[in-house]
Amino acid sequence: MTVNTDTTIALGSLDLSGAPLALGGNVFGWTADADASFSVLDGFVDGGGLLIDTADVYSAWAPGHVGGESESVLGAWFAAAGRRDDVLVATKVSEHSEFSGLSGATIRAAAEASLKRLGTDRIDLYYAHFDHDDPIEETAAAFSSLVDDGLVREIGISNFSPERIDAWLAAAEANGLHKPVALQPHYNLMERDFEGGLRDAAARHGLGVLPYWGLAKGFLTGKYREADGDVDSPRAGDAVKYLDDRGRRVLAALDRIALEHDAEVASVALAWLKAQPTVVAPIASARNASQLTTLLASMRLTLTDVEVEALTEASA
Repeated sequence: MTVNTDTTIALGSLDLSGAPLALGGNVFGWTADADASFSVLDGFVDGGGLLIDTADVYSAWAPGHVGGESESVLGAWFAAAGRRDDVLVATKVSEHSEFSGLSGATIRAAAEASLKRLGTDRIDLYYAHFDHDDPIEETAAAFSSLVDDGLVREIGISNFSPERIDAWLAAAEANGLHKPVALQPHYNLMERDFEGGLRDAAARHGLGVLPYWGLAKGFLTGKYREADGDVDSPRAGDAVKYLDDRGRRVLAALDRIALEHDAEVASVALAWLKAQPTVVAPIASARNASQLTTLLASMRLTLTDVEVEALTEASA
């Protein structure tokens, strides 16, 4: 018997049932230059991928960057490759230094700036990136108006508490607004807090879940086996923090199951994630085309009930 990984939760008008993986755009214009990014994007679409996830703040954390770099690379790729209609694009608002917060005016201005950088006439999935103190009724109305105007197709929520998710949906219901269809939380084999109130909120409101950091900042690729290992990655320090008894237990379970499927460890980790209740598609990024192969393989990998449970227990 196998786990049914085909979700019954739709992202409104967006269908990811045949491509249950989102390509993280956080590396574009940062650890992946334009040429590498273009190669990854071409490979993702050619390999059956559909959804590309970015944000207006990517990659403001890098020296000399201000945010918008990832969206600009995507816009350049659309112009060069002519593949805008081959993909779905998700981006986010609230953290860019010029568009901080979730007031109505900020949301509208940020969306227009993102559309300009992306060189497109619509955002397929537009997220509130992080919660702020703005009135939830104002935020919900601003997102809904973008849908009315054809600038956004569907609405998403990221990094909100269950209570604020409930409040957003209540405001949308009370005022006849377009409702969010997606939730983007931090969730993977090493980070499982989502499985409490947040998952309940997603199920309660029919939100399709797209977890970020699906590979635990690279730890679940299996590259980080020694605390002092030499791995060429700017996130190596974050990844090795998971290398404790629990982390080693998870890696051992992943190794065993990967061997059974003749698959890579990262593919198995993502397959576990997409088998979880409410999850539509994990998000994972690739700095080069060679890393992309493992991510794409996860879309076609189905774990048995026993294998899913073994990983769940190992990561408990």
